[in-house]
Amino acid sequence: MFEQIKTARRTLQGHALKTPVMTSRTLNERVGAEVFLKCENFQRVGAFKFRGAFNSISRLTDEQKEHGVLTFSSGNHGQATALAGRLLGVATTVIMPNDAPATKRAATAGYGARVIDYDRERLTREDLAQKLIQENHYTLIPPYDYEHVIAGQGTAAMEFLEEVKELDALLTPCGGGGLLSGSAVVARHIRPTCRVIGIEPELADDATKSFRTKILHTVTNPPTIADGTRTPSLGKLTFPLILEFVNDMQTVSESAIIEAVQFLFYRMKLVVEPSGALGVAALLSGSVDLTGRIGVIISGGNIDGKTMRDILAYSAA
Repeated sequence: MFEQIKTARRTLQGHALKTPVMTSRTLNERVGAEVFLKCENFQRVGAFKFRGAFNSISRLTDEQKEHGVLTFSSGNHGQATALAGRLLGVATTVIMPNDAPATKRAATAGYGARVIDYDRERLTREDLAQKLIQENHYTLIPPYDYEHVIAGQGTAAMEFLEEVKELDALLTPCGGGGLLSGSAVVARHIRPTCRVIGIEPELADDATKSFRTKILHTVTNPPTIADGTRTPSLGKLTFPLILEFVNDMQTVSESAIIEAVQFLFYRMKLVVEPSGALGVAALLSGSVDLTGRIGVIISGGNIDGKTMRDILAYSAA
């Protein structure tokens, strides 16, 4: 997989942005460590997902490109696939839940994708996808359990570890595990002493349970504010990679996620969606207690106005 990530890095050159790394003295003082934030909220489409989508569509055959691609997503991967398809001249269809954030839905359509709604309570996106693939001969670009997606996502950590030397730990959000598994592979090869820790919401802790029991757990429509982590489980590819290369998994509460989004907005002037703030939430809440040089991947910044207003108005007291 590491060789695939290096290949993806070359593929993405000139297409994906090299996102900034930011620091905060206040954050360092709060957590007692030197923290570096890899801000993928400044990536194209506002999330790391562009890396995996562009890398995957780039590798299709001419025949596959002619038929178009299909994916399912609560938002960020859908946007990324739509933009990558537009850039590469490939038609895209995106299956989205009808409760997906309005900004993510609008952006996906705005990039030129055909958006198909579905009700999470009545239908699985996988079943709907298979029906559409049989009818239209689309190529499926899954949001995380796909080798070229994982390779593309891993390039974020590759950039990070090349820029910030000697990280002692790397905190990465975890939904389906594409970013986490790709990041962990990179860390093992570039900085073997760096501990990689996946972070997910307490209300969507399937990956943590899977990691600790070595048995794949699933969760159904978890009611977390971190919509990017509402995946049912880790994948057939991401689960074994996480077991092999990730050092630990931890969870954070909904209030900790909200506090992290507030901190990033007020203290660092960063707009970060709840899923993207999981690593900072873990540090601020004490779910992880680390010293030294700590890297955190901020995975995305796509949040609608109402959700951000509600978060900023929230008070734990």
